Amino acid sequence: MKVSYKWLKQYLDLNMPAKDLGEKIERTAVEVDSVDVAQTGLKKLVIGHILSMKDHPESDHLHICEVDVGEDQPLQIVCGAPNVAADQKVIVALPGSRIGGNVKIKRSKMRGVESEGMICALDEIGFSKDVVPKEWADGIYVFDDSVPVGEPVYHYLGMDDPIIDLDVTPNRGDMLSILGTVHELAAIYDQHADIKTPVANEDSQIDVNQEISATADSSLAKTYKLRVIKGVKVAPSPSWLQITLWNAGVRPINNVVDVTNYILLKYGQPLHSFDQDKIDGNIQVRLAQQGEKITTLDEEDHELSTNDIVIADNDHPIAIAGVMGGFNTQIDDQTTSVVLESAIFDSIRIRKTAQRHVLHSEASQRFERGINPDTVEAAIDEAANMIQTLAGGKIATGIVTAADYHPELPTIFMTAERTNHVLGTKLTLAEIKKIFDRLGFTSEDHEDGLNVTIPARRWDIHIDADLFEEVARIYGYDKLPATLPTGRQTIGVLTQPQKVQRASRQILEGLGLTQAISYSLTTESKAKMFLMRQSEVTKLLSPMTQDHAVLRMNLLSGLLDDVAYNHAHKVNDVALYESGRVFYKDNIDQVRPEEVEHIAGVITGNFDNPAWNNHINPVDFYQMKGIVNQFLINLGINGDIEYTATDQYSDMHPGRTANISIHGHYVGFVGQVHPKVTKQFKIKETYAFELNLQELIDLPKNDDQYQPISKYPSIKRDISIVVDRQITNDQILAVMKKRGGAYLSDIQLFDVYDGKNVPDGKKSMAYSLTYVNPRDTLKDEVVTTAFEKIKKRLTDDLKAEIR
Repeated sequence: MKVSYKWLKQYLDLNMPAKDLGEKIERTAVEVDSVDVAQTGLKKLVIGHILSMKDHPESDHLHICEVDVGEDQPLQIVCGAPNVAADQKVIVALPGSRIGGNVKIKRSKMRGVESEGMICALDEIGFSKDVVPKEWADGIYVFDDSVPVGEPVYHYLGMDDPIIDLDVTPNRGDMLSILGTVHELAAIYDQHADIKTPVANEDSQIDVNQEISATADSSLAKTYKLRVIKGVKVAPSPSWLQITLWNAGVRPINNVVDVTNYILLKYGQPLHSFDQDKIDGNIQVRLAQQGEKITTLDEEDHELSTNDIVIADNDHPIAIAGVMGGFNTQIDDQTTSVVLESAIFDSIRIRKTAQRHVLHSEASQRFERGINPDTVEAAIDEAANMIQTLAGGKIATGIVTAADYHPELPTIFMTAERTNHVLGTKLTLAEIKKIFDRLGFTSEDHEDGLNVTIPARRWDIHIDADLFEEVARIYGYDKLPATLPTGRQTIGVLTQPQKVQRASRQILEGLGLTQAISYSLTTESKAKMFLMRQSEVTKLLSPMTQDHAVLRMNLLSGLLDDVAYNHAHKVNDVALYESGRVFYKDNIDQVRPEEVEHIAGVITGNFDNPAWNNHINPVDFYQMKGIVNQFLINLGINGDIEYTATDQYSDMHPGRTANISIHGHYVGFVGQVHPKVTKQFKIKETYAFELNLQELIDLPKNDDQYQPISKYPSIKRDISIVVDRQITNDQILAVMKKRGGAYLSDIQLFDVYDGKNVPDGKKSMAYSLTYVNPRDTLKDEVVTTAFEKIKKRLTDDLKAEIR
């Protein structure tokens, strides 16, 4: 919000420099982005009067002008502007002047003719092209006849007015207006703001109800009012109004449209003006119908959603409510009858409509953040009076009111004791009451405190904490006492979950993976991939993009995006992991999703770096399984880790994927990503795992994982068996561990063979078993007895043949 310092001084006695005022606003109310004066850096720009003009002999577009700049002799200036003409008063940059962009103007020759300066356009002296009126957009700016020749131009273009650029936070929508800022400054400086309530100059011979009628659903428009002005003459606005608008960053259009923009800046109340003769029938505020379209004032076509609020006549929409008017009812040079609209629309719908159509206007910004219901009618009355003054015409008697809204003002109880406890101050109740008087809040004594009634213009205040903030702001944040922490300090420590999360990252990085951080927002299709449990998606109410519309239910899809990014940048060997939360909903009606910590990893290409002495192979299932297994071992998880082949994941390879369980608790899966998925992500063969880290945190663990080396010798026994092909290694290990006795410390599978000399449907597996007694020398007969038990149980339970 660009605020004119001179405009503020019309209501308040402000004697401090504009920069000091900006600093005070920033320390008390909202952030100030800048305080700028447009004439800064410019020099020797004066008003000139073109006495005569003739064509340049060597050019078909240049002109030689004799220009009076208030000196003894006129200057000869060569100008190429298409709208330059004799008897104009224009902006002249004298020799040695500085114009926009710190450009210095010197005497020069243009195609052999001397030019003593430059006749300037507005954008050449620093104005943004976005605010230059269309009539001057392609040429020089021409003053009216009242300006004095030879005077500096700055005052006559508003360039000497300090502009304070406020960065208004969403909760302070009341400050998106001059009057809202005036109320704030009046409280800060303890002044009375001279704000008058206008009364429309109605003509009793014209009844507004005979001119137009309107209907509105109060759920779409809390307030909807119309006024009619007949017999207007559309023309450019006077210079003072144009200056006011372009200093606020708004392009002047004509005397009717400019008035509505002026009122928007003054009251924070967006208005819209329709050409009455272009309206077919009466006005209705409704939702758009399926398939309806509209061309807006920027001449862009929009297909409307059934959630968009529109202003429509009997046949078609004539405006997107609260966002932008329609091209079909715009004010133009032939307009003679104007319908003015002042309203309060549903802020949520306006925000979504502006996002949907990418139409973020000054009006939509204010409707989204809130409108003061007390000034809806005052704004339209003052606008009608201004149009009558600037464009002539007569104001119809009465206002068409399709909906009206006057909220019940909230009353909040607060005490001096509680205020001082929160702020650390020692204010009396009388001092607090005076602060509320300065703010324009009505306060009455009640018991040991105050009942404070909040005016409608401060819709951001709801609870006593809001009042404490108001007291702190006006009292002065810099006056609040500063205190040091008291009491004995404690040493911060990590919780058990935090320790496991940190250990997880250290382990995986030690195993060769690199941490990645992905978005927790994704698409619905990616959210449903690699699901470890059934869940409904959690959709955002207002997603910024379609690619970030729902909360993720897995980590792997984000990691695969990272792999795809690396592949696209010619990085083929990728090993990544991510630790983060996924979001589950058991049913669609669940308000908040359950947040569960997961950890996942992906590897593609070669896991080892190629070197002359390092024979590398592409990563496979067993290497990924080994990484996961070592990760779980290093976490100190108690219990056996079980891997069971599965085809339950449609996004994983059905023959190369295993579920992971510990003590019968399902904790995740490991395997190869399905080829159809790698094709979808445009990546190479990839192996992945995802684990429920919360489940691992909850499982019992050994914090001390070391074991002393036995000082007594160990004994090894090797065994080779032939079993049916469907018998798994886990089944064999289970038998060996159960029957191996107390001294069996390690079992290693060192050979698997199913070729020549092994019957069809069979396979040969060879194991090395290590026995050790940490407290005494192990006797050979003890090992032999235990070993024979293993052989017997393998034969009986698994029908194994001992080779």
